[in-house]
Amino acid sequence: MSLNDEVTAVQRCLDDLGQALARLEKHLGERNLELRRVRTDAAHLRESVELLREAHRPAAEPPAEPVEIPEAPYDPALWKDADDEGLGARDRHAP
Repeated sequence: MSLNDEVTAVQRCLDDLGQALARLEKHLGERNLELRRVRTDAAHLRESVELLREAHRPAAEPPAEPVEIPEAPYDPALWKDADDEGLGARDRHAP
């Protein structure tokens, strides 16, 4: 199994633990100190496993090379059918 699969399996086990603790809570009540300690420990385990996953996540791809934009003016024909923002087309008038 890959590391990701192993970590996912641990998270599933922690989910099962959470469900079992919820069932225990029905029998023992939510004020049971030992049960609250186990719930807190399970929450810490969940956080630690998530940190483990993030620490061993494959590195992201390097950023793409920057694209150079020429300083020369654009061909005005590119904008012949474009509207000026908020003003409408150049050859039409507002109603």
